[in-house]
Amino acid sequence: MAVNAKKIVLYALVVFVLYVIITDPAKAASYVQIGFEGISDAARAIGDFMTWAANGGKS
Repeated sequence: MAVNAKKIVLYALVVFVLYVIITDPAKAASYVQIGFEGISDAARAIGDFMTWAANGGKS
């Protein structure tokens, strides 16, 4: 039963994403850009933390 619910939610999400892309491509592109900026910021923060930790926790 849970597998069927997951499939339904996945299909609904795919349909929604396609609907947004088809009806407003500029807004969809904006959402993708925001997502990639968030991933980039997270990667930069992890890199800064690892550099800090490799330097013995010194600023």
